[in-house]
Amino acid sequence: MELKTFLRKRWPQLKQNRVPLQELNEERDTEISLSSFKAVYSQIKSVFVLSDSIVIIPTYNEKENIENIIRKVFSLPDVFHILVVDDGSPDGTAEIVKSLQEEYEGMIHIEERSGKLGLGTAYIHGFKWALERNYEYIFEMDADFSHNPEDLIRLKTACIEGADLAIGSRYIRGVNVVNWPMSRVLMSYFASVYVRLVTRIDIQDATAGFKCYRRVVLATIPLDKIKFIGYAFQIEMKFTAIKYGFNVVEVPIIFTDRTEGTSKMSTKIFREAFLGVIQIKLNSFFRKYK
Repeated sequence: MELKTFLRKRWPQLKQNRVPLQELNEERDTEISLSSFKAVYSQIKSVFVLSDSIVIIPTYNEKENIENIIRKVFSLPDVFHILVVDDGSPDGTAEIVKSLQEEYEGMIHIEERSGKLGLGTAYIHGFKWALERNYEYIFEMDADFSHNPEDLIRLKTACIEGADLAIGSRYIRGVNVVNWPMSRVLMSYFASVYVRLVTRIDIQDATAGFKCYRRVVLATIPLDKIKFIGYAFQIEMKFTAIKYGFNVVEVPIIFTDRTEGTSKMSTKIFREAFLGVIQIKLNSFFRKYK
């Protein structure tokens, strides 16, 4: 394994001087000289805490998942920062995040809101926060591992190669969903069919919530005019990006239902999406996209 890659994986321990040089040599099977270690360590230290990418993770009662998802993101070969937007989780989710901030100094951030204010408003809050700090690639991702953090790299690559918005799509190549009951698979799949029928946007997974935006997209869309909070929010953001002429690309992923914690899906959210699609389309007739 390349020295830089090896040291990057052990960064949290190295930063706190928890891993002796002898132990690193034993793990790596090839000897690291003190001079090469110091040279590469200084590079890792200066680069690792800097990133052009931020992953926004909204949370409400995700104590079973939040530490694991954070550590998984930080184990990736590419450098991502994380912003957790927590809606006053009574289970202590925010406290877990804050306990990790010293270990991952400068890489993990948290915004705490009072009360359960909805997925859409959490992301809008996160988008504005990220834009103020000049991140180039801004991601949406769930905390429950239904979105595989390893796919962050593939979504970012799609944007680097020309997409303005890259969507982690369950339906671009068949149906790639694991551990959902058939009733929910059918509901989700035909919801996207319904969205395409009403809005005429050519997106196979219209309700997908695993996405990478280039900052220009979020800087262009008037975020205060995005009104929906559930699945309709995800539809509205895709529809609006397309109406503004941005290049939207679907990247195939495998979606795996959560194994820990409780789903936030409800009939209210589904009803908002069903009726919201019609409202989104009607509103577009009276709105200018420049």
